Amino acid sequence: MWRQATSRARVLRRLVTGARPLTTTRPAATTPAPQDERNAGDARNVAGGRVPREADVVVVGGGVLGCSCLYHLAKLGVTNTVLLEAHQLTAGTTWHTAGLMHGLARSETDFLLRQTTRQILNRLEAETGVSPGWIMNGSLLVSSTRSCPEVRKDDFKRWVTFMRAMEYECDLITPSQVKDIYPLMETSDVNCAIYSPTEGQMDPAGLCRGLTRWATQAGAGVVEGCPVTDIKTTETLLGGRRVAEVHTPYGIIKTNAVVNATGSWGNTITSMIGVTLPLQSFRHGYVVTETIPGVAGKPNVREYTSSCYIKMQGDSLIVGSFEPNPDPIDKISPDFPFGLFEMNWGMFGPVYQKVMKRIPALENAGIKTTIVGPESFTPDGQPVIGEDPNVQGFFHCCGFSSHGMQHSGGCGDQVAKWVAKGEPELDLFYMDVRRFHPPLSKNKAWVLARSQECLSSNYSVLYPHDEPLAGRGQRLSPLHQELEAAGCVFQEVNGWERPGWFHSSPAPVLPYDWYGAYDHTPPHTDHPYYNLLKQDYTFDFPAHHHVIQQECAACRERAAVFDMTSFGKYFLSGPDAQKTVDWIFSADMGRPSGSTIYTCMLNNRGGVEADLTVSVCEGGDGTPCNPSFEGRWFYITTGGSTGRYCEGHILKEARKRGWRITLQDHTESLALLSVQGPHSRDILQQLTQADLGDSSFPVSSHKLITLGGHTLRALRLSFVGELGWELHVPRDSALAVYRSVMAAGEPRGIANAGFRAMDSLSCEKGYRHWHSDVTPDDTPLEASLAFTCKLTTQTDFRGRAALERQRAEGVSKKLVTMTLENGSQPLWGLEGIIRDNQVVGYTRRAEYAFSLDRAIAYGYVRHPEGGPVTKKFLSSGTWELDVMGERFPVALHSRPPFDPSNLRVKGIYKE
Repeated sequence: MWRQATSRARVLRRLVTGARPLTTTRPAATTPAPQDERNAGDARNVAGGRVPREADVVVVGGGVLGCSCLYHLAKLGVTNTVLLEAHQLTAGTTWHTAGLMHGLARSETDFLLRQTTRQILNRLEAETGVSPGWIMNGSLLVSSTRSCPEVRKDDFKRWVTFMRAMEYECDLITPSQVKDIYPLMETSDVNCAIYSPTEGQMDPAGLCRGLTRWATQAGAGVVEGCPVTDIKTTETLLGGRRVAEVHTPYGIIKTNAVVNATGSWGNTITSMIGVTLPLQSFRHGYVVTETIPGVAGKPNVREYTSSCYIKMQGDSLIVGSFEPNPDPIDKISPDFPFGLFEMNWGMFGPVYQKVMKRIPALENAGIKTTIVGPESFTPDGQPVIGEDPNVQGFFHCCGFSSHGMQHSGGCGDQVAKWVAKGEPELDLFYMDVRRFHPPLSKNKAWVLARSQECLSSNYSVLYPHDEPLAGRGQRLSPLHQELEAAGCVFQEVNGWERPGWFHSSPAPVLPYDWYGAYDHTPPHTDHPYYNLLKQDYTFDFPAHHHVIQQECAACRERAAVFDMTSFGKYFLSGPDAQKTVDWIFSADMGRPSGSTIYTCMLNNRGGVEADLTVSVCEGGDGTPCNPSFEGRWFYITTGGSTGRYCEGHILKEARKRGWRITLQDHTESLALLSVQGPHSRDILQQLTQADLGDSSFPVSSHKLITLGGHTLRALRLSFVGELGWELHVPRDSALAVYRSVMAAGEPRGIANAGFRAMDSLSCEKGYRHWHSDVTPDDTPLEASLAFTCKLTTQTDFRGRAALERQRAEGVSKKLVTMTLENGSQPLWGLEGIIRDNQVVGYTRRAEYAFSLDRAIAYGYVRHPEGGPVTKKFLSSGTWELDVMGERFPVALHSRPPFDPSNLRVKGIYKE
């Protein structure tokens, strides 16, 4: 049962937000002021609670994210805006959040988002006179010998290495140093720790008040006690809609843009436009202790052995956790703005017992109160933000998975820029709403299971090749059972099961057992897949390293088959199809029918929104692989995780310009088999009458052929740098085609291979991976992909102007290829790149290059003194990688270190 906000709840809010200061000279803000006091001079509220008749932007939700969006819109000069809050500012999750501020991040984007929040905390009081309660008391991350000692230590080393590349102040420290910093902590079993002196905490109420004060003084409006009852849209082109009106009890607001920042209530708002987000709320909370002598001013602590955080709260402590068995909430009442749940001591008690061992003083300290409120999580632990791909002007900003405060400044800034400028300025794909497959977002069981797994693993070690166990088996290739029987160890991407690598015996993914966290599902006693997965729980080479080597060798020496059915597949046609591809794709799309073109899609900054292949087609006979369209049409193939992202990008540009096109998604109806290696042509030629010779079927071309008695579209492409073809097959024919290929290839040693081998093969060949080697923050000139851009033609394309400016000015960063001289050392990415003892970047991606017998890595480097990165800069100096605190010499390569002349893909194999 829950208790609704009363005078007691107001007292609790005062406890949560009233952080005592480190000194007595600068008191922090406490509980939110009464509504009339808060709004005095702060909000552009119309008498009688009325709302404006029109606004450029309506922000829904008065938590920290909504307030941040309003503030940043005003900073951009967009002030004909209004924030609508159904209750009072901070309602929902913001008011009861612990208010921690961590700068330590696992990616550059995440770091920059947190830094934006930090900058706001440092300046907001000077801007508004309102203190956000910023206290820089530092942070400690500690783990013990009981918690994967060596692996956790490696994880901490890797983390600190990356943060130093970001020029962030943090250090690995010894147990004795931990004791010096935090004398109340028991450190006898501590084996690794990170200390960052510049982290701290904030007051959620003060932050919201300061953000809205600046925005309202600039001309924005805030209306509290005003729920949204409906959102009306109008139809646009290509089946899309756009925001038109926001309805409230106090009137209708005409608007072109809505930002949904309602957290756990996010789907209440999206249901008004027929959209479902993958959000799952859990009861998430903490306890506030009585006074504990000696804790005032001490750092906040993340205790990885017990998955707990410990926050200094004046002379008391707040203790919260990420339990393995959190309580899910099926539905939250709209009348629960400041509601709290009772603490589940059966769940929290065992965790608190562990924390008392770390801070023995807790054993004698009473508990002042408990705070348990709703918190919204997502299936991958990342927020859901960005413009909806089907509803123009509707922007999501929900699901912050207990990281809302520290992400609030950065995400509010980026969403505001998205609204005002049409795109963000950072790579936000991992947060973008388009990363989710819509049917999965509507699958409540999948959302619950994946969100629970993500919440419970919040403090787990992040391994490069870990896979979820929850929510598996959602999207299956027609080869799934066949590959499973062959020992396939699957990866999960966007709901798809795709081959990772092949074991000697079957290892199926079993139904999710919730890791035994709940009584209703006993844990599996034997789970071969999970046992194999745990071999990757290391920062050394896994036990199956030699298996991946064998798959790579089969591809380089004989032939291998890769099931790439998870890739996105689209047909683009219509009267304006040529005009559309000319503008959206960077490469020359005027090539003749039968051409297959590797290209990029760019944003206005010239950043790479995606890399993909486009096959030029004409006419058709109405078969699944060759539909009947009038005139030229285009077959588009995207990466497995980016299909909807690319689809949304194309449709948005076409709608904006009124182009008459049709974009059909055939991802589910077509399978994709890639047959690669020196013997691939001989194997396939046995199964088809079509001539696969170089003159008839050159590289970067495609044909409709009959192979093994089945009609399919064959593309002569390779993502591994070998002679080979992609076979795009109707789903019903895929298994038969696969069996024919394997039978024909058996005498020549054909083998199954997975994406782990493909990643290694492509890396040593120099082929780019989108969202690691290239992102929306990187341009083709920086990534050595200028050959994908039609800059020598007169045809304009999106991002061209930015590229031409950059070409004239020179690039300020450059993607480099590095190989270790030490062949026995693995790399995983996030290593620091050092030139002449100066950190100049970090590695984005790393693999073991079996053909080179050493690790290979890619990363962007900048000149330490600023200015362009030149060939002279790259060819001079002493280069090293910082690998978990140890330096290793590396060689830089101006060309791909494997087959630099690109002969093998042409079928030219030297003895």
